[in-house]
Amino acid sequence: MSLLVVGSIALDSVETPFGSTADALGGSAVFFATAAVLLHPVQVVGVVGDDFPMDRLERMAKRGIDLAGVTRATGESFRWKGKYSYDLQNRETLETRLGVFADFTPEIPPQFRGAQHVFLGNIDPELQLSVLDQVDDPAFVACDTMNYWIQGKRDVLMELLRRVDVLLVNDAEARELSGDWNIYRAARWILRHGPRFVVVKQGEYGAVLVGADGIFYVPAYPLEQVFDPTGAGDSFAGGFMGHLAGSGDTSPENLRRAMVFGSAMGSFAVEEFSVRRFDELTPDEVRARVQAFSDLVRFDLPAMAEEA
Repeated sequence: MSLLVVGSIALDSVETPFGSTADALGGSAVFFATAAVLLHPVQVVGVVGDDFPMDRLERMAKRGIDLAGVTRATGESFRWKGKYSYDLQNRETLETRLGVFADFTPEIPPQFRGAQHVFLGNIDPELQLSVLDQVDDPAFVACDTMNYWIQGKRDVLMELLRRVDVLLVNDAEARELSGDWNIYRAARWILRHGPRFVVVKQGEYGAVLVGADGIFYVPAYPLEQVFDPTGAGDSFAGGFMGHLAGSGDTSPENLRRAMVFGSAMGSFAVEEFSVRRFDELTPDEVRARVQAFSDLVRFDLPAMAEEA
């Protein structure tokens, strides 16, 4: 059950109260792939400039990430620079240089077109639709978006929603897309416009899965050390889709388990800058953290006395 991701490959420079890094691996496709590959092999489609340090991509390939869909174009690679506040909840974008990513037109290699699981990273919804036109018959499609596309290409985004199984957005995006401040009503509004499921990410407060059969909430993992929240959402998506692809099961029950794997991968991402935490992460550590999530929320109800 192949897993395909289409998104950005970037060089990030990040400053937080706890440290900084410059020109580190970043972008939606990178965070997604490095998280997902711990659960299932990943195929990547993206673009880099001729200044990109290709040895870093080669290290990704050695881990089971297929980079046959990554093209190298003449020009500068996509670069982003940001600074986070002390609570890591707010960030200021200091610089964005799209470089070759500004002209990115995804071309899916023939060997990737049979992908059964597809994640459309946060790119222009017209490009996301073009990807779906190139993929034969995917069993499960997930996509991400952002306020910029909600505001600027709403009609195209609404068309896209009719062709995906799950939309992953943060709470602000869900509110803006639906026009409703309540995230549960906002999620229901989104469901009425196409997807079978909606995942609303709430940062340090966890994430919620909403579908026709009900609501499932998973908390954020309690961490004592957090260094860099960049890429946490894409790492969540990687864990979520990696579990679904690895298990071959997209039932509502298994989507709940996928939420826990997503939250686990998001929690690993923030423990180091860039994707460094995934460089040393083992499957045993992933299993242990998923089990820890279960322990966080499991409890037994006492027997209830019957009323007289």
